[in-house]
Parts: sequence; structure tokens; C-alpha cells
Amino acid sequence: MSTPPRRGGQPGRSTKPGKPGHAGKPAHAGRPGKPYRRPRKDPVRLLAFEALRAVDERDAYANLVLPPLLRKAREKDPDKGGLDARDAALATELVYGTLRRQGTYDAIIAECVDRPLREVDPPVLDVLSLGAHQLLGTRIPQHAAVSATVELARVVLGDGRAKFVNAVLRRITADDLEGWLERIAPPYDEDPEEHLALRHAHPRWVVSALWDALPARGQGGGRAEITALLEADNERPEVTLVARPGRASVEELSTGETAPGRWSPYAVRMAEGGEPGALEAVREGRAGVQDEGSQLVALALADAPVEGGGDRHWLDVCAGPGGKAALLGALAARRGAALLAAEKQPHRARLVARALEGNPGPWAAVSADGTRPAWRPGSFDRVLVDVPCTGLGALRRRPEARWRRGPEDLAGFAPLQRGLLRQAVAAARVGGVVGYATCSPHLAETRAVVDDVLRGMEKEPRGPAAELLDARPLLSGVPDLGEGPDVQLWPHLHGTDAMYLALLRRTA
Repeated sequence: MSTPPRRGGQPGRSTKPGKPGHAGKPAHAGRPGKPYRRPRKDPVRLLAFEALRAVDERDAYANLVLPPLLRKAREKDPDKGGLDARDAALATELVYGTLRRQGTYDAIIAECVDRPLREVDPPVLDVLSLGAHQLLGTRIPQHAAVSATVELARVVLGDGRAKFVNAVLRRITADDLEGWLERIAPPYDEDPEEHLALRHAHPRWVVSALWDALPARGQGGGRAEITALLEADNERPEVTLVARPGRASVEELSTGETAPGRWSPYAVRMAEGGEPGALEAVREGRAGVQDEGSQLVALALADAPVEGGGDRHWLDVCAGPGGKAALLGALAARRGAALLAAEKQPHRARLVARALEGNPGPWAAVSADGTRPAWRPGSFDRVLVDVPCTGLGALRRRPEARWRRGPEDLAGFAPLQRGLLRQAVAAARVGGVVGYATCSPHLAETRAVVDDVLRGMEKEPRGPAAELLDARPLLSGVPDLGEGPDVQLWPHLHGTDAMYLALLRRTA
């Protein structure tokens, strides 16, 4: 059984069943002796619903939408709808948990409604998904989960649709999550990809793509390996900080609620619930939030050996929003090198400039298109090109991306990725190094891009030429890096996002 389509019409377009807070005709209107009771507003679930609607209607990312909503709610008086730390934690779990298992919950909801899922209004589906997650993915008692979700439906949908929500949720209570998975997922032996897709809440095409990209280590690449990866994708990621060299130290970031990074010498891992903004170094921009995989990419490029010439000019081609650029800028400053950080979108270029503020060495942040470079060819000793991609390597942090993307997106990114890499090689001087990075393990966005660009260069004798370098020695101490020469990091093996890195040296 395939996961049913969730939305009809165009992305972000929805029919609106009524404004939040307008209940429509009271359910008990006209019943003698049964006075109408206004619905109770639950600030936790209202906030969660608001975040889910933003993700659906505006194609927003939850990790960008939720923090300001929580911050605003935390600042309110508790008697006027404000949230305490416990409430904020519950709201966070409801949003991320619902988005993470959205496809699986949709398949369960589809079994409990009498119409195709695409005919159910999107706001109603969001309420049902929130209820399904409380019933099947949390320890909230069934009666409380149903009652709270129906009250939410009364507030945001109206009493009439709340009755529909109540009926569907009552059907969902007929079984727990394991029981529902037994019903909706085919046996592994009959259809392994669909079995894993429904059990681990990933679209089938994503399961297939990840499985193809996994390393064949002994029995690796089999059921155990793909299951471990899918389970890791569904775990809540740690918050990892980076102490930008020369500006902050790991010791400064270390508290009783932190632990050293696993692989990067500049990484500090925060305990669950830790607040990065509480640290002075983070507030001042001397440290930042950055996954350890991203740190390793920047460190590997900075440590790759260049041949001939100097080492004074570095370039970050797709620098937004600025995390890697800030780390590269700090590393460059320690060597007396200058960093040029380029970003096509002006608003993202401003974020890059903000991330680089206070960097002790020379730097510049510009709005420029890496496929139509504003710099002279052969000008840089080191070039990083972290290309736009499907983001399948960061599903722990952006769980909604798995449902938002489709295999057709690969074709849309392909020309851009190849064009950016070709121009990055052209920007490097002979003997200089280029780092091609992407937060996706999909083979079409990683090795296929690098191989195609190298083959294309071989056919153009008058153009730039490059060779692959072995990136593995530059990630010292990191295990399970495969056969090389490129590197693919994995959440289940390394505890990082699934970052990919290929290092090239320009040879002619």
C-alpha cells in the first residue's frame, strides 16, 4: 500500500474551513437544557497548529518557524496564553513529531475516513495529524489526546468539523502504532521498500535512494543498515556548537550541560533542552550553531594540500546563510589569508556578512551568482562550493523536507550543481583545491555530479582540468569513511548530517 496523497491542488494552496476562533453554528444549538460551551483554548496545541499551517501554506521550514513562535509565547504572561519551559518542550515535540511521521499518519488517517485523503481540507488534516501523533507517538493518555485535539478543532475549525475530527480519532484509538503498522505496511519479504517507508516514515523514493547510496560493508547495505539509517533520521538531533578559531574556545563553551564534539576540535555538543543563545560567545557571534558534519567539510578543505603558489585567497561560492563561511574565515585569518564569501540571494548575503562580522582577518561578503562569476578565473587557492540540493542529508533537522521533495527535484538541481562545480574549478588556480559539498547522500547529487564534471573537462582540452584527491585522511579519526576518495558522512554512523565531500585539485 502506498502512502496516500495528502494534498490536492497546488502546493501551499488550501481551502479554509473558517477563521480560527470562529466556531460556526454551536453543536448544541436548539437543544433544551444543554447550554453551549465555548471551546477552551490550549496555547500549546494552538501554537503547534499554527506552525504546521505555516509549513503547509508557505512551504516554510519548521526549524525557522517554530523558534520565533516559541520565543513570543515564552514572553507572554502564563495567564494570557504564555508557555513555560515544559509547555514549549511539548509544543516542539508535537510539531516535529507530527511532521516526521506525517506520511505514516496520513496512511493511518486514510484508513479511518470515508473519502480520499486529498478531499480532506488541509487544516483539518493538520489537526488530525496532531491528534494521531498524540495518540500513537507520545505517552499522552488516549482520552486526554482525543479531548485536547477536539477542543483544538472547535477553536480553529468550528464545531461541525470538530465532530468529524472526534469520529476519526476514535477510530484511530482502536489500535496502537505497532498494530496500525501491521495493518498498513506490507510484509518486508513482499515489498521491502514500502514496508520500510511506512514503518519508518520516509517516502518510498527516499528509502530507495538512501539504500542505493549506503556503503556495502560486509552485510552493509542490507536491511539492518538501511533500518539503522532510517531510525537515525527520526531521532531528535543534538544541538552542536562551533567555537570559531581565534574568536572563541571550546573551553569557553563547555558547561555542565555540554560535551566535546566527536570529530571536530571546535565542536561542543549541548544537552537536550540546552539554549545556545544563553552563551555569551554565541550571542556575540564568536561561536555558532553548526552540525559537526558541516564543520568537517570546512576543516578538510582548509587542510587539503595545495601545490605551488601561495595560500592567501579563499572563496566560498554558495556561502549562505554563513556557517561554513564563518568557520573558513576564522581559519583563513589564522594563516593570513583573505576570504571572499559569495551568495546569490541578497538577503542571504546579508546573513553571511553578519556571520563574518568580527572576523579578525580580511573578508568580504558579496551578492554574486557562482555560475556567472564576478571574479577572475584562477584567482583562488581554496574554493568551497556547497551546492543547493534536496536536503535529504538533514532530515533529522528538517523532517518536513522528506514529504516536500520528490524525485523530480533532482532534475531541477542537476544543471545548477554541475554548473557551480565547473565554475568553482575554474576559479581555483592551478595547484589549488576545490571542495564540492552537499547535504544529500543521493548519488545523483554527489558522485554523479563530480564524475560528470570531470568527464566533461577531459573532453575540453582548452578548459580547466582537475583530479580527485583522497579526502579521507583529512577527516582524521572519523571511522567508516568508505573506499574513497570522496567522503559520505551518515547520521547512524557518525552522528552528523549526511554531508558529502569531494576534494579536487586543479591540474591545468
